[in-house]
Amino acid sequence: MEFLRPTSLADALAAKAEHPDAVPIAGGTDVMVELNFDHRRPAALLDLNRVGELAEWTATPDGTRLGACVPYTRIIAELGDRLPGLAMASRTVGSPQIRNRGTVGGNLGASSPAGDTHPVLLATDATVEVASVRGTREIPIGEFYRGVKRNALEPDELITAVHLPEGTGPQQFSKVGTRNAMVIAVCSFGLALHPDGNRVGAGIGSAGPTPIRAVEAERFAAEELSWDSPKPLADAVARRFGELVATAATPIDDVRGTAAYRRHALSVLARRTLTWAWKDYARCA
Repeated sequence: MEFLRPTSLADALAAKAEHPDAVPIAGGTDVMVELNFDHRRPAALLDLNRVGELAEWTATPDGTRLGACVPYTRIIAELGDRLPGLAMASRTVGSPQIRNRGTVGGNLGASSPAGDTHPVLLATDATVEVASVRGTREIPIGEFYRGVKRNALEPDELITAVHLPEGTGPQQFSKVGTRNAMVIAVCSFGLALHPDGNRVGAGIGSAGPTPIRAVEAERFAAEELSWDSPKPLADAVARRFGELVATAATPIDDVRGTAAYRRHALSVLARRTLTWAWKDYARCA
């Protein structure tokens, strides 16, 4: 197996163009598992750890540009105020050692439906920046996932960053596992309130072949919430929101849980996160 070690983004893109079957690796938290279990034997690995351009985040006029190789520990430590939902999801990833290595870029590259950051990226209207020697393009997060562990990347492209709009309201993330830490999610849920447009973002993880946006639930909540003069959230609204989120999921039975359990758990997560977020919004409105 060839091991490619570029030291700049230009060199990394050139290497990917020359070796389109090379598998990018940064933290290695997904790739190394597949190699260790012999699920994959690529002709080459493209190590991105020396590419400094990928390991930085910057404030932009519209929000935040998060480099693909910024590890979860830095998201938690440096971006909790700017990206609260993503920081919440980052805190639930594996162990401290895994959070020191793992990245949002890796989560997107693996495109596992159980990836912890996907629900928040969907709820917050993120955009994925990808690049090749042919140029750079941005992919709306809803168009990025194409199937189980498949995405919209072309063979010669690398994920270079994620753009997250400036949040204008509370964000939440919650997940269910077989224990509190060091587990793959049985299911997960991300929520973002967008009071600037009287909108709600809702993303589902680990309950379908890809991460899923709960469109009907978003529409229902946006219409029912009293944005201009916030009132306590009616229990009937929270419960209906949870039901619509559960309906949007397409889970399966597997070793981590049944489809019925996942739908029930999602309805609870959705109800709770909407209640928490709305209380925060009402308190600050």
